[in-house]
Amino acid sequence: MVAASLALGAFQQRMAEQFDIEPGAEMRIAIKDAQAANLPVLLIDRDIGITMKRIYHKVSWWKRFVLFAGLIESVISKEKFSTEEIERLKEGDILESSFSQFAENEKDLFHPLISERDEYMSARLLKECFENNYQHVLVVIGAGHLKGMVEQLEGNSITNPSERITLLDAIPPSSPWLKLIPWLILLIILAGFVIGFIHNPEIGMGMVMDWIFITGGLSALGTAMAFAHPLSILSAFLAAPLTTLHPAIGAGMVVAAVEAYLRKPKVSDFELLRHDTTTLKGWWNNQVTRILLIFIFSSLGAAIGTYVAGFRIFEQLTSI
Repeated sequence: MVAASLALGAFQQRMAEQFDIEPGAEMRIAIKDAQAANLPVLLIDRDIGITMKRIYHKVSWWKRFVLFAGLIESVISKEKFSTEEIERLKEGDILESSFSQFAENEKDLFHPLISERDEYMSARLLKECFENNYQHVLVVIGAGHLKGMVEQLEGNSITNPSERITLLDAIPPSSPWLKLIPWLILLIILAGFVIGFIHNPEIGMGMVMDWIFITGGLSALGTAMAFAHPLSILSAFLAAPLTTLHPAIGAGMVVAAVEAYLRKPKVSDFELLRHDTTTLKGWWNNQVTRILLIFIFSSLGAAIGTYVAGFRIFEQLTSI
């Protein structure tokens, strides 16, 4: 979720730098003018974290990789957009056509990202107006949400705004089977160790050593790819063989904590965060994003190591 938020912010920042504009300037002006006129300011959009989590639960597992790859591509892409292209996209017919095509081709993505937020913001407006007896409200929204919100408000489809808001804020529960898979893998691996030791202590010890070197080595490799501190790389090698056997603790948690302790992010890292995330090099140079990369790469290395070592143990068991 954090990586996705940073990638989206980076794309917005790059667009802002290209056209010499300030991201969210229209929102800032609206807030400033409202405060100057002593008028209440209502932040009606849904929290971005909830929206991303609902997207995550809506799309299929393979599409999550496609989305993440798209976010990475948006960071490293050098594609430029002309002012004419941007202005043309904002025209009513083209905008509506683009969103209609998006809704038709990517229903599982369009619904939580656009449709639900149209409904959420409409419900928030109705709730605030009912509770505070507002007669006039000026709403500043993205052009892509205008049509959907107008349909929601004019159609009077939201009869209980509070109930609808609560429903759209809820995070869908994960499948109970997904929670059982890590424990099932753990039981299989431990059973493999036990069978190996029962048959031959040398075989059992060989399985344990394979587990340590494969999970620890791949996690350490991933950590090194993020240019982590040498002690962080060592902590990845030592932590991965143990954390991979405990579904509640990930190698990335341990390694990122060690890196954050050894190389504490500076205030300047946070100040430059939005700018640094616009380039691939910046993700490695900024200590905040580098800790995030260390978390991701060490976790990914440990996860790959789990399956590689698991298949290695399975091969040894079938050859007994």
